[in-house]
Amino acid sequence: MTSPVLLDVTDGVATITLNRPDAMNSLDVATKTALLETVRAVADDPAARCVVLTGSGRAFCVGQDLKEHIEILHSESSDDLFRTVDEHYNPIVTAIATMPKPVIAAVNGVAAGAGASLAFACDLRYLAAGAGFNLAFANVALSCDTGASYHLQRLVGRAKAIELLYFPRTLSAEESLDLGLATAVVPEDDLGSAVGEVAARLAAGPTVALGAIRRSVAYAAGHSFEEAIAFESRMMAETGATQDHAAAVAAFIAKEKPTFRGR
Repeated sequence: MTSPVLLDVTDGVATITLNRPDAMNSLDVATKTALLETVRAVADDPAARCVVLTGSGRAFCVGQDLKEHIEILHSESSDDLFRTVDEHYNPIVTAIATMPKPVIAAVNGVAAGAGASLAFACDLRYLAAGAGFNLAFANVALSCDTGASYHLQRLVGRAKAIELLYFPRTLSAEESLDLGLATAVVPEDDLGSAVGEVAARLAAGPTVALGAIRRSVAYAAGHSFEEAIAFESRMMAETGATQDHAAAVAAFIAKEKPTFRGR
C-alpha cells in the first residue's frame, strides 16, 4: 500500500510529499497521522537541515478530506469529529512553525483550507504559475484552523486576512505574489529545480543560526520590544557558541569561504 506521506532526506534537505494525488492530497485521518509523525521526525533529525513541503499530482493540498468528514459526521462517533484539530492539525502546524530549521513550501497546485494554512506556516512559499490559495473555511461554515488566524494576518495584514476568510476565492499565483503570500512564482516545470536550489543553499548554511533567526522573528511577533531584544541576546549567545560561528570567523580572517556543519 502506498504511503500517503513520502519522505526523502538527501544532502541535508528533507522533502515531505503529500501523496494522495487522486484525492488532491486532501487530509484524511491516515494522512494527518502520517504527516504529524513525519514533520516531528524531520524536526528532530540533525541530518535534515532544511525542510521542503510539497504535494504530488495537480494539487498541493486541499485541506480536510470532506468525504471522510461527512462519513464521520453521520456516524456514531460524530461527537469526536473536531478532535482532529487538537490531535492532528494543531500539532502538525506547530511542528512546522517551530522546528529550528528553515521550511519551504513548494506549492505545486491549489492549496485550500488547511492546505493553505500549512503553506503559510512555512518560511518561504514558491508557487508554480498555475497554483493558488483559497481560504475555503467559510464556504463549509467552519472557522479557520491550522494557524491561519495567526500566520495569514502577519503576511497580508488584518484587514486583508479578514476579507480573504470572509469571502473565500482562489487567489492566483500572481495575486498571491502581490499580496505577499508567495515568495516567488516560477513556471510549473521549474518549481522543483527552483526550490531545490534554495533548499540546498539553506541546507548548507549555519543551521543553528538560521533556526535562531526563525525563533527570534516568531518570538518578536508576540512580545514587546524589550522582550524581543532580550530574546535576541539569548539567541546571540547560543549561536556564538557554535562550531559554525567559530569556523565562519576563522574563514573570514583567512579570506576563505566557510563550510558550515550545522552545529
